[in-house]
Amino acid sequence: MKRRNFIAGCLGLPLIATTGELRAQGSSLTKIIFPFAAGGGGDTLCRVLGPHMGQLLDRTMIVENRTGGDGLIGIKAVKGARPDGATVLVTTGPTMYLLPMVESEPSFNTEKDFVPVSLLARFEFAVVIGPAVEAGDFTQFVAWLKAHPDRATFGVPSNGTIPHFTGSRLEQVLQIPMTRVPYRGSAPIINDLLGGHLPFGITTLSDAIPQHRGGGVKIIAVSSAARSRFLPEVPTLKESGVDLVADAWYGMWLPAGSSPDLAAKLSGAARKALEEPEVKDKLLAIGLIPVGSTPDALTAELVANTAFWQPIVKATGYKITN
Repeated sequence: MKRRNFIAGCLGLPLIATTGELRAQGSSLTKIIFPFAAGGGGDTLCRVLGPHMGQLLDRTMIVENRTGGDGLIGIKAVKGARPDGATVLVTTGPTMYLLPMVESEPSFNTEKDFVPVSLLARFEFAVVIGPAVEAGDFTQFVAWLKAHPDRATFGVPSNGTIPHFTGSRLEQVLQIPMTRVPYRGSAPIINDLLGGHLPFGITTLSDAIPQHRGGGVKIIAVSSAARSRFLPEVPTLKESGVDLVADAWYGMWLPAGSSPDLAAKLSGAARKALEEPEVKDKLLAIGLIPVGSTPDALTAELVANTAFWQPIVKATGYKITN
């Protein structure tokens, strides 16, 4: 599998065209490097958060979209930056733990090459069925799969993503062989579900909610640890008998060598900014759940996610070439 097929952010979220580079000038300016294109949820997160953090820190914080290489261009830019607070990285957690797992030769070591700052926001995935599946809930869905093993086909936003490996986990738990179909983002999955061409999909919750509410598709389970605030009537996978939590999140890192004091200062500013009503409302409107954490809590999240997904990813044998 070539790197170009590993969708930006390991999430399958649609992202729009890239922005030009912004040049940081002066010691009072900090660049937030976001390694994907402008227009998506992560880019919006950076642009909403940056001014509020900058005000708290008495610094100007700008967003620079360093796209390419499935996030590696931006990640490497921060990896090689001076540890003086002038450059920070904001990207998805799955990028930081899945990419080293699936690269044939890992390009970076998250623990050694970066200093954690804060977990910023979470978002969720969903198991979504279309009219091709006659089921009203997850239990009935499993019964349908067992009765129609030749039709156990699901769509994911891309190969090598959290939805991809969530599907692999479902196969293991339910002991039902399934066929995975990679798409280019969530929108074509929803379209094929609506048209009856695809039985079910695993994709970003926020992308499926409009058609779920309109009755075109049905979200039968969410991947988060607790029921989603956006769809509280839908049970989690764990409530449905599948021991799996598969949400995703954005985090902030500094280059290796940055001082713990600097990381703590940035972390405190991020947490305060994420508590501001204006910031919270803007993020919730695009399906992001503001979090904020200490540097140690970000590390703990990364370690836990790595430990959970590593055996699942390894069992698939999935790799991308450098």
